[in-house]
Amino acid sequence: MKAKTKDKNKAIDKFNYIPYKRKLTELARQNRNNPSSAEKKVWYEVLSRKQFEGYKFTRQKPIDHFIVDFYCSKLQLVIEIDGDSHAENAEYDKARTKVLNQYGLKVLRYTNRDVMNNIEGVYQDLIQIVKPPVPPLSGGQKPKVQVPLIREI
Repeated sequence: MKAKTKDKNKAIDKFNYIPYKRKLTELARQNRNNPSSAEKKVWYEVLSRKQFEGYKFTRQKPIDHFIVDFYCSKLQLVIEIDGDSHAENAEYDKARTKVLNQYGLKVLRYTNRDVMNNIEGVYQDLIQIVKPPVPPLSGGQKPKVQVPLIREI
């Protein structure tokens, strides 16, 4: 029995597969068809069509027994857009993040307010996560790095 479990874990590692409840697939599809305003803004202005640093993100991805707002498998990154109701569910969100972290996933959370009022700040925060600052060159000079602007739609 132990050998079977060990083989299963190897398969998960080899293919970077994260299990999910199949019954969530239809609900995820419905969620993709009815995004919140904040989710729509993040998707179209930052993440869709590999416009964020060339990384592919998916929307409403089933992972374990959750559906996450956005997911990038290459970065092992989950992005959650929290509405006002999340303030009341802080313990649930904390437990959910803990489960996702156990799969090696990093979870970033942004509020609807952040997205709707400061999408550039959200974008810059994501850049910092994906591309940490480069240490200064000798002599205190910093290399010139151009950060692409968010495409307006």
